[in-house]
Amino acid sequence: MERRRATLLALLVTFLWSTSWVLIKLGLQHSLPPISFAGLRYMLAFICLVPFVLFNRAQRARLLHLEGKDWAWLAALGLVYYALTQGSQYFSLAYLPAALVSLLLNLTPLIVGLGGFFFLAERPTSLQWLGLALTVAGVVAYFRSENLHIDHWLGLVVALLGVLTNAASSVMGRHVNRSGRLPPLLVTFVSMGVGALLLLVFGGVTQGFGQLTGQHWLIIAWLALVNTALAFTLWNYSLRVLSAVESSILNSLMLPQIAILAYIFLQERLAFQEMLGLGLVCLGVILVQVRVPLSNTRRL
Repeated sequence: MERRRATLLALLVTFLWSTSWVLIKLGLQHSLPPISFAGLRYMLAFICLVPFVLFNRAQRARLLHLEGKDWAWLAALGLVYYALTQGSQYFSLAYLPAALVSLLLNLTPLIVGLGGFFFLAERPTSLQWLGLALTVAGVVAYFRSENLHIDHWLGLVVALLGVLTNAASSVMGRHVNRSGRLPPLLVTFVSMGVGALLLLVFGGVTQGFGQLTGQHWLIIAWLALVNTALAFTLWNYSLRVLSAVESSILNSLMLPQIAILAYIFLQERLAFQEMLGLGLVCLGVILVQVRVPLSNTRRL
C-alpha cells in the first residue's frame, strides 16, 4: 500500500513539474528575467515552508540539532540542484523550446550511468547498452531536423551544463534521502532556502527583477506553492519508498508530458523526426536505468 501511494504521488509530481515548463515559458515570454524568476519562485516556496518547520516542534528540534555534516550536505544540494540546475534550466528556456530542454535534461541518467562505468568500474547490462544506443539515436534524430540559430547555442551550452549538475544532484539527493535520518520536509526546506538565496542574489545583481505585474506574481505564486513547496516535499517522500530505478523511470515520463503540454499551450509544434527522437530518448533513458540482465528479462 505504501509503495502504491508513493508511486501515485510521484506520478502526480511529474505532472505538476511538467506544467511548470509551460508556466516558466509564459513568464519568460512576458519579460521575467530567468535567474531572478527562478529565485523568486524558490524563495516564495521557502517562505511558505517556514511555518511547517519552525512552528512544528519535531521539525524545529531536528533543524536545531542538525550536525555539521548535515548542513554541509544540504547546502551543497541547494547549490547544485536549485541554484545551478534550476538556474540553468530557466536560462536555457529563454532561448530554446521546452521539449528540447526537457530532452537534454532527460540525459541525466545516461550521464550518471557513464560516470559509474568510467569512475566506478560498473559494467552496464545488455539492456543498458541498448538504452544508450537508443538515446544517442534519438538525440541525432531530433537534432537532424532542428535548425539552431546563434542564440540557440548559448541556451544549448547552458542546458548541457545543467544536465551535468542535475546528474550530480541526483546522486547527492539519493544519498541524503536514503539514510532516512532527515525528514523530507527538512531536506526540502534547508536545501531550497540555500539555493533560492543564491539565485536571488545572483539574479538581482546581474539581471534585476524587471517590472513585476499581477500576472507575473500569479505565475510565480502557483509555481512556488503547488509545483515547488508541495511537489518537492511529495517527491522527497516518494524517494524514501521507491527504488532509484523506479523514481528515475517515473521522472522520465515528464518528457512526453512536456512535449504534449508545450504543443497545446505554447504552440511548439514537432516534426515527425523530432517526435521520433523524443520517443527514442524516452525509451532509451528508461532502459539505461534498468539493471536487470537481458537474459533475465524474458522471465518478467
